[in-house]
Amino acid sequence: MNWAEILQESYAAAVAAADPLKIIRSHLPSPPRGKTLVVGAGKAAASMAAAVEQAWPDSSPLEGLVITRYAHGLPLRRLQCIEAGHPVPDSAGEKAAEEILNRVKALGPDDLLIALVSGGGSSLLALPVDGVSMSDLKALTSSLLKSGAPITDMNVVRKHLSKIQGGQLALASRAPVLALVISDVVGDDPSAIASGPCSADPSTYNDAIDILQRWAVVPPPSIEAHLRAGQQGKVPETPKPGDARLAHARSIMIATARQSLSAAAEVLIAKGVTTIQMGDSVTGEARDVAQCMASWVCELAEDRDAHFRRPVALVSGGECTVTVRGDGRGGRCAEFLLSMAIAVDELGVASRVYGLAADTDGIDGSSPHAGVWLVPETLGRARSGGINPRKALDRNDSLAVFEPLGQVITTGPTRTNVNDFRVVLII
Repeated sequence: MNWAEILQESYAAAVAAADPLKIIRSHLPSPPRGKTLVVGAGKAAASMAAAVEQAWPDSSPLEGLVITRYAHGLPLRRLQCIEAGHPVPDSAGEKAAEEILNRVKALGPDDLLIALVSGGGSSLLALPVDGVSMSDLKALTSSLLKSGAPITDMNVVRKHLSKIQGGQLALASRAPVLALVISDVVGDDPSAIASGPCSADPSTYNDAIDILQRWAVVPPPSIEAHLRAGQQGKVPETPKPGDARLAHARSIMIATARQSLSAAAEVLIAKGVTTIQMGDSVTGEARDVAQCMASWVCELAEDRDAHFRRPVALVSGGECTVTVRGDGRGGRCAEFLLSMAIAVDELGVASRVYGLAADTDGIDGSSPHAGVWLVPETLGRARSGGINPRKALDRNDSLAVFEPLGQVITTGPTRTNVNDFRVVLII
């Protein structure tokens, strides 16, 4: 049986389960008396907008603007799609976000605002507060990315530097607000996805300051000044849970990592694989998560766990982090799988282990690949080609192992995003 192909089939099923073109129609309301404005930001924004266009009656007014990552756009008929910077924001995103905010402010009570929210929207929908420049916001974002801070922490900081996130987009609308959300965060909290432009924000300026201190990130002076002013009550907080001003806004979670993991598991079960779902909230340093998981892989490979019969697969989602120490190109998925490969090799069970780790958005880190896959022969082949896997891991250069072997998954933009997908198969 070609186990590598089966793992890739399970990944394809995970991505398909979050395809906006297949899932949005059933969540759309009836057209309002007035006009409908569609706005949005995220890696899935273009495909979500296309799905709304397909489902919306031609006789009903529809207009709007969505922002997505460069190379993730789609041609649209009635809506406009702008491409901008991710994961570091840029002026294209700032300009589009400002236009979105102005158009939302112009809505009336008989209109409808549909907000299309997906992962990646925090940097794409970047409209910094007065006194903070885009260059300062870019510098802070780059520092946070290198620090290893989890995305939830990053978003707490970004909410408190934005005119539009942390519920402030919905706050600006006099029209009813419907947010359709594709989740890429652990726990599917709408306030954390794309920094929650339409959701109440439970975090505070104090939290933002604590996060920067925790991750040893020194912000530019303008950002330090704004956060301190917020801490002292000199600038308003973001709207909090229970704020009556957000009573006109509601959010619907239309795709989650858990749904995608279930779809992947169905593929594996149909092939006779016992499937253990480890959940959609596996986080932490990618190499450390792999090391911990490898101990259980060893137990299963040596039949020490009588509860499970091989072949058995460990399936997980969530978003690991990578603290950058070297100059390599490998993303968190590639780093996870290389660390796993090295660990099971050292434990003497590599001959029984296959694996796949890929981001459902089609991009793992800064590489052109969605992720990588592992077979028992991977490390041996790499060493025969003069590659030292341990040195590659230490340099954050996992692709130096997988790419020469052709063991990469290259999908291009999937235009959805429900976080990372990982499967480790023990035969």
